[in-house]
Amino acid sequence: MNPSEESVLTPLKLGVTGGVGSGKSAVCEYLARKGLTVISADDLARQAVMPGTAAYEKIVNHFGTGVVSENGDLDRKKLRVMISRDGDAKKKLESFVHPEVFNLMAVEFQAASRRQDIVVVMEVPLLFELGLKPFFDFTLTVCASKDIRIKRMMQRDQVSHADAESLLGIQLPEGEKIRQSDFIIDNNGDMEQLNDSTEKFYQALTARIQTIQIGKK
Repeated sequence: MNPSEESVLTPLKLGVTGGVGSGKSAVCEYLARKGLTVISADDLARQAVMPGTAAYEKIVNHFGTGVVSENGDLDRKKLRVMISRDGDAKKKLESFVHPEVFNLMAVEFQAASRRQDIVVVMEVPLLFELGLKPFFDFTLTVCASKDIRIKRMMQRDQVSHADAESLLGIQLPEGEKIRQSDFIIDNNGDMEQLNDSTEKFYQALTARIQTIQIGKK
């Protein structure tokens, strides 16, 4: 290892999670505007299943061409509904996608390390479900009531009330996510309230990081 490699500091890792429709992406977008590097597992999952990738071929071979939309991409809405109704299908889909996502995430994190970022934000919807908490220095759960999340999903994803409720049912209960988290943001209000809450969180995170840095000196 050369001196330049030795001087590379590993960024602190913040894991952001929350149930479907909680608003975790909006929180991450705010943090990105504050200048933090944000890595989205959902964005990487989209990259991992682009037509021509290994994961795409595995998914189509297993589930059939019915999961392919007219433009050749995977029909993500159809897959979401499918895995909400079939636990075996969910496990199979995850076995195709998750390894690729983790590889892409590692590449993004290595790039952040080379830039010597102080902290990297990783948006991971299944953070606790996949047992990833030990990987992170801090965890943040964005939460909202079940009724509000269902309403958001129905509006955003054009799914029925029953399908939205089924999707919530396959995730870890929100109370358990909250119990395991270092920070919580409540998103039962409007966007202005969410931005205010996220700013307060950002200030608390910054103070925590400064304390850690002082302790290392």
